[in-house]
Amino acid sequence: MPMYSKLFLLLGLLALSACGSSEVVMTMDSLRLINSTDGPQEAMNYANKNCRSDFYVGASFISKSGDEYRFRCVKADDSEGLVPVPGAAVVNH
Repeated sequence: MPMYSKLFLLLGLLALSACGSSEVVMTMDSLRLINSTDGPQEAMNYANKNCRSDFYVGASFISKSGDEYRFRCVKADDSEGLVPVPGAAVVNH
């Protein structure tokens, strides 16, 4: 493999590793466990999008441990407000 090809491959891998990602690890009723290497705002946005796709109003932050965030999806008839991750805001899209 030519040297420049190895360099482009290495640069591509570095670029991909610099990007964060979020994924749902577990779903149980209205609870979501999300693994996210993104920042708090991106994790909050991902949780909101995930909950809304299941016909909830949005996500309410419960706790964080390492890269794992715990959220509760909130129904329209719940009296609970949407609690953001510390350092993030609830954004309505």
